[in-house]
Amino acid sequence: MVRLYVRHPVSDYSTWRSAYDSTVAFRTDMKVIGQAVYQAVDDPNDVTVWHDFETREAAEEFVSSDKLKNIMKEAGIAGPPTIWIVNESG
Repeated sequence: MVRLYVRHPVSDYSTWRSAYDSTVAFRTDMKVIGQAVYQAVDDPNDVTVWHDFETREAAEEFVSSDKLKNIMKEAGIAGPPTIWIVNESG
């Protein structure tokens, strides 16, 4: 399993969350098998999301998707995301 983390500022969490929640079918099509959303304790517009994938290639395809970039823009992303991909260690 591979986990993709994305952290980014948003203009308005409620607007962003509505856009995120409306993309369930897109995430399923892009082979997302698990996800969660977090807000920074001191700033609700500082959002971190993780998505799980079976393979690194699926995670990279998701990140490079033009549709994802358009969704993020429409959702009110207020700055560049920090993205990292990890394998479970153990």
